[in-house]
Amino acid sequence: MSAEYVLTLSCPDRPGVVAAVSGLLARKGCNIIESQQFGDPVEERFFMRVQFSSGFAVDELRAEFASLAPEFAMEFQLFDLAVRTRVLVLVSRFDHCLNDLLYRVRSGLLPIEIVGVASNHPDLRPLTQSYGVDYHHLPVTPETKPRQEAEILTLVDHYQADLVVLARYMQVLSEDMCAKLAGRMINIHHSFLPSFKGAKPYHQAYSRGVKLIGATAHYVTPVLDEGPIIEQEVARVNHTHSPEDLAAIGRDLECQALGRAVRWHAEHRVLLDGHKTVIFPR
Repeated sequence: MSAEYVLTLSCPDRPGVVAAVSGLLARKGCNIIESQQFGDPVEERFFMRVQFSSGFAVDELRAEFASLAPEFAMEFQLFDLAVRTRVLVLVSRFDHCLNDLLYRVRSGLLPIEIVGVASNHPDLRPLTQSYGVDYHHLPVTPETKPRQEAEILTLVDHYQADLVVLARYMQVLSEDMCAKLAGRMINIHHSFLPSFKGAKPYHQAYSRGVKLIGATAHYVTPVLDEGPIIEQEVARVNHTHSPEDLAAIGRDLECQALGRAVRWHAEHRVLLDGHKTVIFPR
């Protein structure tokens, strides 16, 4: 019986990579469904995503690519599309992104499994439990932050989570936690032009007459809100919009950007290119 897989890879850019990969797939009788590639002319690095069907087991195919990889100094990953990405969501009191993710999963719009939700507040337990998802209240203070982060990492291991999503989780994570979940943790935040940090950003934007607001989804790094960007969404606003209007528009933009970022990650369409990302969307 045939199964669908996704191969992602990066390596130094040189002739023959595509031929080698497609040739291996052809020899194994695989059928290529979708293939995308990009050569970074600055870094001289090549990126590729191939979706294909095969009657072989994933471990056998992985062994085949492992034998090919040294010739091209290739870093690769192979995924079985039948296996859904397991996601642990972190949230504080704002519910819009969590509610949107839960709805998208239940509606079949997002190919992930939300295995649990953890929060530093108890407020969103009823919402989460209405979807039949476990909720963990993990209070945090500056003194208890190391212990609370250790509890989050325990949940990651307990649920065997592949990805952690910060759905408006209003806590700054430690450098150690960011390092342990590098490339496996996505955050969403507002992004204004110009940018406003600190309390009440929408009120700051209103007072400056901002004409464009947006949201950015990115991988988490120790540098706050400056990780590799996965997706951004923007909307034009004007003098008639109140701070409350701006906040409402911003919440919608955050849901859209985060939903797409999580979907692209779960479909293995995001490859890291240093501090940037290469995205192979449909």
